Amino acid sequence: MFLFSASARKHLLGALLAGLALRLFFVWRFPTTAGDTAIYEELARNWLDHFVYGLTIKGQLVPADLRAPGYPAFLASIYLFFGRSQMAIMLAQVFVDLGTCLLTALLAAALVPEPWRRRVAIPALWLAATCPILANYAAVPLAEVLSTFLTTAVMLWLVKAAGAADASPLARGDSRTVWAGWLVAGLLVGLGTLVRPEAPLLLVAAGIVMLVHWRKRVNWPKLLRAGALLAAGFVLPLLPWAARNWITLHKVQFLAARYAEMPGEFVSHGFFAWTKTWLWRYRDCYTVVWKYDDQPINMDDIPSSAFDTPEERERVAKLIAAYNEVTEATPEFDRVFAQLAAERTARHPLRTYLWVPLLRSASIWLTPRVALLPVSGNLWPLHREWDEDRTDLLVTLFFGALGFFYIGLALVGLYAGLRHRAEWRTGFPVGLAFFLMFLVVRTAFLTQVETPEPRYVNECFPIVLVLGALAWILPNRKRAA
Repeated sequence: MFLFSASARKHLLGALLAGLALRLFFVWRFPTTAGDTAIYEELARNWLDHFVYGLTIKGQLVPADLRAPGYPAFLASIYLFFGRSQMAIMLAQVFVDLGTCLLTALLAAALVPEPWRRRVAIPALWLAATCPILANYAAVPLAEVLSTFLTTAVMLWLVKAAGAADASPLARGDSRTVWAGWLVAGLLVGLGTLVRPEAPLLLVAAGIVMLVHWRKRVNWPKLLRAGALLAAGFVLPLLPWAARNWITLHKVQFLAARYAEMPGEFVSHGFFAWTKTWLWRYRDCYTVVWKYDDQPINMDDIPSSAFDTPEERERVAKLIAAYNEVTEATPEFDRVFAQLAAERTARHPLRTYLWVPLLRSASIWLTPRVALLPVSGNLWPLHREWDEDRTDLLVTLFFGALGFFYIGLALVGLYAGLRHRAEWRTGFPVGLAFFLMFLVVRTAFLTQVETPEPRYVNECFPIVLVLGALAWILPNRKRAA
C-alpha cells in the first residue's frame, strides 16, 4: 500500500500524530455530553446489566426502539472491556476517528487514476487529521464518530466496486472482486443503519448513479447483480434487530422510531408541521423545538418569520400561553398547530417546500460548529460581542470560517476533477458522481427532519475533504500525468 511506502511514511506518521494530538486536546480540554448521551449510555447499561434493550420509565425497565442499537452496542463493548467511563468512550472514539482519516486518504486514492493517487491521498490524510470539525466529536459520547467512519468505509467500497465493474472485460462485471465489493458495501450500509437510521441514503445515492451510469441494455446484468448484492448485504445486519422488534414490541421495525418516541408515546405531528413552515436557524431548536413538551416557551424567542399577520401572531401567542400553563404536548394543542401549518402552507407553498428547506441547507452547512465548545456561538451585533467576550467571538468566527474554507476547497477540487475528467477511463468518474449525489440526497433529507442540526452533515465531511484534496491535481499537472 502506497501510504506505507518509504516516501509516504513520514506523511502518514506526521498526520496521524497531529490528528491524535488534536483529538486528545479536545478530549482533555473540552470533554462534554449532549442530549442523546444519557439515552445511549442507559441503553448500553441496561443491555449489559439486564439483557434488555430499553429505558427505565417511572421505575420500570421498558423495551424500546427509539434508537438503533449500533452505538449502544459500541458503548456496551467499551464498558465490558474498559469499565464504565466516559473517558474510555472518548479515547476509543479518538482511534475510530483516526481510522476515518486513513479511510479518507484511501478513498481519495481510489477515486483518481494511478498517477494522481499519492498526490491526492496525502493532502486528504492531512486535511482529515487536522479537521477540528471532525476531531471535536471524539470528545462527546454521540454516534457521529462511528457513523462517519462507516459512511467513509461504504464510499470506499462503492468506488472500488464500481471501478472494478467498469474495468471488467465482461458486461456483467463478473468477478469475485466485484461481487465482494458490492456485498461488503451493502453490509457496511446495514451496519451503519444500526448506528444512524438515515444510512440507507447511501444506497439511494448509489442507486441513482448506477441507474444512469449503466443505463445501456448491455450493462443491465451488471446493474442487477450490483443491486442484488447491495440489497442482500444491507438487509443481513438488520435482520436480528427487526426480529427483536417483532418479538418484543410486536411491530415491523428495521430502523428506529421515526420521532425517537417510546412505544405508545404521543408524537406532535402538527407542531412539527408548523415549525417546518418557518424554522431554519439552529438556535431556534434550543429556544422552541427542544423546549416543547418539557419547558415553557418564550414568545419573544419565536422569530417574526413564523407569523404572516399580527392576527396570526396573536393566535400563536394565545396557544403558547395555554401551553406554558401545562408544558405538555396534547392532541388539542397539536390540532391547532396543524391548522396553522396548513394555513401557512396554503398561503405560501414555495416557502414551506422550497425556501425554508434551502435556508435549512445553508444553516446545517454554514453554521459555526461550536455546539460542543463552551462558547455561545453568537456573532451579532458584532461590536457588542467583541466588547463582551472577544475570545467567544473569535472562536466562533474561526469555526465559521473553517466551514467556508472546506466547502470552498471542495469546489476548487471539484473544478479540478471536472476539468480533467477525460483522463478518467470512464469519462466522468462514477466515484465523483457517488460523492455529489450523496451530498445532494443527504442534504435534501436533512432539510425535512424536525431540527436542522449541523452535526448531521458530519458524515459528509470526509467526502468534502476528498473533493478538496483533488485541488492538488491542478498544479504541476504535466508532471503528475
